[in-house]
Amino acid sequence: MISKSALDYQPLPLPDRRIYDDKEMLARAQDFYEDVRTRHTVRHFSDRPVDRSIIEACIRAAGTAPSGANHQPWHFVAISNADLKHKIRLAAEEEERKFYDGGAGDEWIKALEPIGTDADKPHLDIAPWLIVIFAQRWGTFNDGTRYKHYYVPESVGIATGLLITALHHAGLSTLTHTPNPMKFLNGILNRPEAEKPVMILAVGHPAEDATVPAVAKIKKPLEEILSVFEDQE
Repeated sequence: MISKSALDYQPLPLPDRRIYDDKEMLARAQDFYEDVRTRHTVRHFSDRPVDRSIIEACIRAAGTAPSGANHQPWHFVAISNADLKHKIRLAAEEEERKFYDGGAGDEWIKALEPIGTDADKPHLDIAPWLIVIFAQRWGTFNDGTRYKHYYVPESVGIATGLLITALHHAGLSTLTHTPNPMKFLNGILNRPEAEKPVMILAVGHPAEDATVPAVAKIKKPLEEILSVFEDQE
């Protein structure tokens, strides 16, 4: 919890300063791209165990993400317990059946066809870890009073991106799963009213026969995702 007395502005010299020339910066950026382009969402996991320390290290990295007013409005629940994973699977599949039986609408179902998804979610049992990501609507000072969080979706989205990247960098595969609604996760995981579940992240090693949908390899080219305005020489 945060103490109200710790909220005064205190500027510090920039720590961890890194200085590279343009050539080295470009090389580092290209190396990162070559690594991250090998990240793939998978739906078929091995049951090969993953040590808890790896999960903790990746979540620690996610916790370095920038956030609105530095409130860090996130909480991560990591689950390897088989009974608890199965309980989550049953609840998630119940919501997914409603989704695929008409709750989603024809357009949304059609958009998902190239991905090959359905209401059956065996990965929630098989993947050695599930990480459930919660967004916190408000926080609590150490005296018990509430304070509002700001830019919560943006902050949690950045932290989640860092988490997925950290897990990939560690050599693991992930699958983002977003059953709707997800309120059942608060009850199963005993999380407070202030927290809203955002997604379930299945984490582990890909199965020997793991596949990816062909459409997932189609990425927009740079000219479609980037606009540049710069001074003319």
